[in-house]
Order: sequence, then structure tokens, then C-alpha cells
Amino acid sequence: MGRPLAGIDLNLLVTLDVLLAERSVSGAARRLHLTEPAVSRALGRIRRAIGDQILVRSGNTMLPTPRALAIQAEVRDLVARAHGVFAPVGQPDLSTLERTFTILSSDMLVASIAVDLLDRLTAAAPAVRVRFLPEPMPSADPLRDGTADLEIGQIDSTATEIRVEALGEDAAVAVVRAGHPLTRGPLTPERLADGRHVIASRRGRVQGPLDAALAAHGLRRTVAVTVPSHTVALSLVAQSDLIGIAPRRLGRVGLASAGLVALDLDLDLPTLPVCLAWHPRYDADGPHRWLRAHVRTAITTALRSSSWSTTAGG
Repeated sequence: MGRPLAGIDLNLLVTLDVLLAERSVSGAARRLHLTEPAVSRALGRIRRAIGDQILVRSGNTMLPTPRALAIQAEVRDLVARAHGVFAPVGQPDLSTLERTFTILSSDMLVASIAVDLLDRLTAAAPAVRVRFLPEPMPSADPLRDGTADLEIGQIDSTATEIRVEALGEDAAVAVVRAGHPLTRGPLTPERLADGRHVIASRRGRVQGPLDAALAAHGLRRTVAVTVPSHTVALSLVAQSDLIGIAPRRLGRVGLASAGLVALDLDLDLPTLPVCLAWHPRYDADGPHRWLRAHVRTAITTALRSSSWSTTAGG
């Protein structure tokens, strides 16, 4: 049977969370506004309570033990939940709010909403910062482990507790450089399949929904190159006869800035879902609710925009 909670100082969780983040007694002391000896004593108590060294010195740095790495996400989650219990539910004082929010997103979606979102956030909370990161690898779940606040676009998280809110959908278009042969005459499935294609895939995928749609017509395209981001893909398309695929509305900023032409695809392709996702630990967190509201507005505004038009060729 585990040790009863009555015998454990739960304040040590806060110290442990900061120590694991800083991996330094002096750094933790600065963040906690404590003296280094006080944090050192707390680390000793943590080690005795857990039965593990937690942090061990290696030269001038301290390294976490395997046990520390195993519990770091859980400790962060427990501290966040504790703050949520005692924090007031009301609107935060945005004028003094200092917080960095981390959002997972594709680079094309960032290009579509970032300026509008930052304008909205900065107007009310000038000290707030936003950090955009690419979508996670399949083995990672940043929403669950607390390293990301939001995920937008097509949601990768598979954790069952994640809140997912559908904001809309977009459609795929083909993109080519101005003067590309496909801009002259109708874009048929046969002409599309005959071209050389570029795929934007952080995971290196060489096939997508377009391949299935072409296969239904008995066709197969040639994927000449796969790149890790839409920005790189559009750059290659702008400089060559490669054909790319992009979302019609959310891609308009990147397409327009690159001087590319969007072509309607006369194929049965699935729509592209655009969602907002977060961990329920932030349901009652005032600043997080405020962020969600502005991200929601920025995305729905971008989805409603009709400033980018497509052509069917000819």
C-alpha cells in the first residue's frame, strides 16, 4: 500500500516541477523566489520521498534520472490541475498577463492566421507571446504531456480525453506556377496524373488522398519529391513545373505571396477538417479560454475569406 498523503508535503510537487524544468537548483530558486539552500533541502526531501536521486550532477549541469523523466509529465499535470482548482474562474487581468502559449500547427495554417491572431492578442495582452510548433510525431502527444497548449488543423492527438472542436473544413486545390502548362486548357485527371508532383509531409509520406482519387480513374501520378513543410513545397512549385496541393482558403496567403495559380480539382476528394484541440486540464483556465476564443475567431475568419479565387484552366 502506498504512503498516505497525510505524510507528504504536497508543496514539494511545485518544487519538483520547477526543478525538472530548470534542471538546476539555482534556476529553480530564482523561479520560486527562494534561496538555493532552501531548494537544496527541498530536493533532499523529494529524493527521500520518492526513493530516487531525481537529479544527478554531471560536470556543471544536473541530469534527470530515468525515474525523473518518467514522472515529469505527470508532475506537470498535477501542478497544473492544482492551480486550476485554486485559480479564480473569472476573466484574467490581460493587461498584466505574461504567458507564452504553444500552438501546434502546420506552417500553412500559421501563415494564414498568425498576423490576425497576434493583432487580436496583443491589443489586449501585450506581454503574451505565441510559439508555433509543427505537428507532433506519432509517438508524441504534447497536449497530454503539457508541452503544448493547443493544436489546430487536422488533430494528431489520439488521447481519448482531448477536447476537439470542429471549426470548419477546407477543400484541396492544385497549385502551379504562373505560366505552367496546366493553366492552359481544362485540368483533367489525366493531365494532372501526367505531371510531376511534390508532397508536403513532415512524416515523409509519398501518397495521400489525391492518389486514391486518381486510382478511382485508373490513374497513377508521379511524386518526384516529398518535403517536410508546405512552405518548401510552394517554393519548389514556384521555381519549376512541379504540381502541389494546398487548401483553397487557408492556403491563400502562401499561394498569393508565392505568385502561384490555384486550379480546381475535378475529383472526389475528402474535405480537409479544421479543428481546435486542447487538454481538459485547461477547461477552467482563464487565459487559456481567452486564447481559445481568439484562435477560434482567427480560424473561422480565415475560413470565411473568399479573397483567393481558383481557375479551372483555359
